[in-house]
Amino acid sequence: QVQLVESGGGLVQPGGSLRLSCVGSGFTFSTATMSWYRQAPGKERELVARISSTSGSTNYADSVKGRFTISRDTAKNTVNLQMNSLKPEDTAVYYCKAISQLRLYWGQGTQVTVSS
Repeated sequence: QVQLVESGGGLVQPGGSLRLSCVGSGFTFSTATMSWYRQAPGKERELVARISSTSGSTNYADSVKGRFTISRDTAKNTVNLQMNSLKPEDTAVYYCKAISQLRLYWGQGTQVTVSS
């Protein structure tokens, strides 16, 4: 059974930092493309960051470039999202996504709220 379990969300003040983690199981993590998406109330789900399985190349949404960093630890089947200089507009539910062998999997999401 495939599982993606996110953690690390919470309430943080503007300018603060959070680190999200997603642990995958039930699929071949080492060959999966891993991504973080987010969905704010009343908005569509959008790509935040992606990391490839082989080269480890990354790409980011323009709105988070220079502030967020995606990384993966294949030994721990984990993908992380380090979020710095957080803004109120980063408030959303953050989802982990895996694409493995042409199949797509989603985590249940973790809430991030940026507010003073």
